[in-house]
Formats: sequence, C-alpha cells, structure tokens
Amino acid sequence: MTADGATDIHLNDLKTISGVAFGTSGARGLVKDMTDAVCYAYTKAFLQYLADTQQWRPGEALVIGGDLRPSTPRIMAACGRACADMGAPIINAGLTPSPAVALYGFVHAMPSVMITGSHIPDDRNGIKFNTPAGEILKPDEEGILRQKVSMPSAFDTAGNLTEPFHLPAVSDDAQNDYVARYVDVFAGALRGLRVGLYQHSSVGRDLFARILTALGAEVVPLGRSDTFIPVDTEAVRPEDTALAKKWASDSKFDAIVSADGDADRPLVADETGQWLRGDILGILCARFLGCTDVVTPVSSNTALEKSLWFAHVLRTRIGSPYVIQGMKDLLAEDQAVVAGYEANGGFLLASNVNHKGKTLLALPTRDATIVMIAALAMARASGISVSALSAQLPHRFTASDRLKEFPTALSVKKLHELSPSDPAQQKLLQTKAFGAICGDVSHVDQTDGLRMTFANEEILHLRPSGNAPELRCYSEAASAARAQSINEACMAVLSTWRAS
Repeated sequence: MTADGATDIHLNDLKTISGVAFGTSGARGLVKDMTDAVCYAYTKAFLQYLADTQQWRPGEALVIGGDLRPSTPRIMAACGRACADMGAPIINAGLTPSPAVALYGFVHAMPSVMITGSHIPDDRNGIKFNTPAGEILKPDEEGILRQKVSMPSAFDTAGNLTEPFHLPAVSDDAQNDYVARYVDVFAGALRGLRVGLYQHSSVGRDLFARILTALGAEVVPLGRSDTFIPVDTEAVRPEDTALAKKWASDSKFDAIVSADGDADRPLVADETGQWLRGDILGILCARFLGCTDVVTPVSSNTALEKSLWFAHVLRTRIGSPYVIQGMKDLLAEDQAVVAGYEANGGFLLASNVNHKGKTLLALPTRDATIVMIAALAMARASGISVSALSAQLPHRFTASDRLKEFPTALSVKKLHELSPSDPAQQKLLQTKAFGAICGDVSHVDQTDGLRMTFANEEILHLRPSGNAPELRCYSEAASAARAQSINEACMAVLSTWRAS
C-alpha cells in the first residue's frame, strides 16, 4: 500500500483471484465477480498499456458505451472512473451498439470501451476494449495482463466504489455517425420491402429501425422486451425459432431481422420465418460488397470455398481477434478487398468498399447492420426472395447446439482423450465415439477444438466456448435435416460426458 492508501496489483493476479478473464471477445465474467474494483483495474491497465505502447496519451479522449443489461450502467461508471483517473476525457455514447462505439473511436483515432456480455445471459457481463486503430488482439491482451495498476482507496472491502462516479451527459454523435454510414451509401436500397424487426433487448433495436426505414423499408417492430433476453445467433433458442415462424405466418414480410445483445451479430430470417445461419449470411455479404479475399474461422460453412466466388479464403481459430489478424495478413500481401465473418454472422470489413460511386469505409470489428442490408438489398436487386437468394449457394447446411454449465476443464479433458499424438489412433478413437452417427473419420483439424470430417463429407466440430462454461457442437451436412439430425445425435453423446 502506498502513502495515500492506494494498493498496487498485477492484473494477471487479479484475473486469477476474480475469475474475470479475456475470452474470444473482451474480458468477461460473472456480474458478481465484475466488481467496481475489478472493472476499474482492467480499464486502467488497458490505458496504461496504450500509453506504454504510444497508442494513447493522457489528455486524449476516449469513448465509452454499453448494452441493456442491468449491470451495464454500474460497470460503465467504474470504467469511467478509471478513465478519469488516467486523464482521459470521456465521450459517453450511452447505451448503443458495439460497432457504433468502435466506429466512432476508429474514425476519431481514440480508444473505446464497450460494456457488454454480447449474447450470454445477464448474470454475466464483459468489457470490450478497442485501440484507436482496431480491436485488441491476443498480444495486446498479454500486454494488458502484464500491467501493474495502482488501486485508489475508493473501494470498500466488497470492491464497490464508496462514492458514485457520474459519466458526462450522453452524446448522440456515435449513433448518428453509425446511421449516416449506411444511409449515405445505400440510399433507397430497400425501397418497397416490408421487414419485421425482432427488437427483444438488443441495444441496436431503435437504430436498426432508423436505418432500415431511411433506406426505404417499411419496418414493423416485433417482440420488444423490457428484460434482457440472451439471443445467441449461433444457437438460436427454440422460442425464437417459433416466434419467427409465427410472425411470418401472421404477416407478410420480405424478411425478419434482429441481432444479439450488443448488436454486432445479426439474425436474418427469410420470408417463411426460417432463420439463416450466420456463416451463410457472411458469404452473401462478402459477395454483395465485392470482396475478393475472405477470412473466417474453421467452424464456418464450407459453402464459402465451394461457391468459387472468392480468390482467397483463410481459415482461423474462432474469435474476432484471429479473424482480424488474418485480415491484416491478407492486406499485407496485396491490394485485395478483404473482409471476414464469423459463424455467428458478425461481419468485419478490412478494406474500403466502393458501392455505386460511394465509399463504405472499413470497419474491422463485428457488425450486424451491414449483413441485414446486404441480404435484403441483394434479394431486392435480383427480384427474388431471401430464401431463393440463399438457395443459390452450394447445398451445405450447418447446425449447432451447446451444453450449458459444462465445465471448461472437463471439455478440454474429453477432447484431449480423443486426440492422441498418433494420427491413426486419433481417427480410430473418434470413429469409435461418433462413427455410429457419421461413419469413418477421414480428416481431423485441431485449429480450434476438434473438427472431424468424415468419409461422407459430414462434419462434427466440438469446442469449449471461450466466453462461458459451455461445450459447443457444430455440424455440417448436405441437407438441413441431416445437419440437425447429426447435431442432435452428437449432443446426446456429449451429454454422457457429464458423468465422466
């Protein structure tokens, strides 16, 4: 402890003590563990790291925003106190989408902090950090964790601020700039379309309505909620599947659109109420924007390569930091139009794009809005339905599900048991475990988790979640029914692992 009562702590030690750690998209943890002191320390370490690496200096501004979780305002205030103590003037973007906060920071060359747990339940939350130039990558996370921070005597023994910290008044600039980004480039692109907007508790629900309406669509709000709903675009809840079908049956929509909690992962349903997979939407969006090179995680649908639409495809580990690094690698090689997307549908644009004489600036962080616009505008321009648009792709279908409250350590243990160093033994063990579902294993990819390709070209991919204690299963097959069937069969096998 210092003379003024402050206490020094290494962030790596705090990570271990608190359980709040970096996952695939920022620092996340249980709300009860994300005390004011923990959030303060992470934010202070972030700014110290930026100062050490000459990416930011005290006196330069920072933008902060958050999603609609009940815990978000408190965490924003704790992070704001850290920014103030570090000498960063705060621009308060309020409760606004992650990509809007990031865009404002990138355009104005300032760091940004977004308080969000994305799609996970609201007993958890997170802090997503962006440098003035882009998302933090894995080396940045390591640099932040190496920081030693001085904690002021402003917290009680439970880690709560003893005096409230008040953020500045909310500025609408980030939201207005985000709206203008799309309205200026795609004016009239959705004219004549009728779109259902599933609002639930997504922080982007009102901005989506503004943007789609400004582009010419008739927007019908649906399912607005005053309580947080954990909409996961990779593992759509049965109730959300039923809602989309009912809305499509009750009303005539050209599409139904939505997004997750922080509005960076899209949900798009066709005119029948069938939600399209995010990795299918990513292919269509890249095509719409005229991309030549595409980066996506190993878990994404192989229709990407089979479409033959792109000059280069690069597969990475799961998580936006890996996709962003892959995009940087491709940009360094040539002057291609580079983009990336994840299986959750979040689309990252690494290059500026020319669209009918107007320039859409790069936004190298997950975004949902561009995906909605792309799917609707492509269908409208071609004079076909959204279902017919997706049917133009090679017939490869994916499904996914997850076992909740499945300890990460157990996931790692079971996948390790199926992955001995001898390749022949690997295939033998994996075929024994899953051969009754798909047959013989022909290829194994351990880029991220365990991805098994079988002789019949079906795929089962097992991976512990990077954000929560969950074990995920992704499947791929030649029909939607078969992909769902083998996913369910695989989940039945995985459920027996709980007793191991």
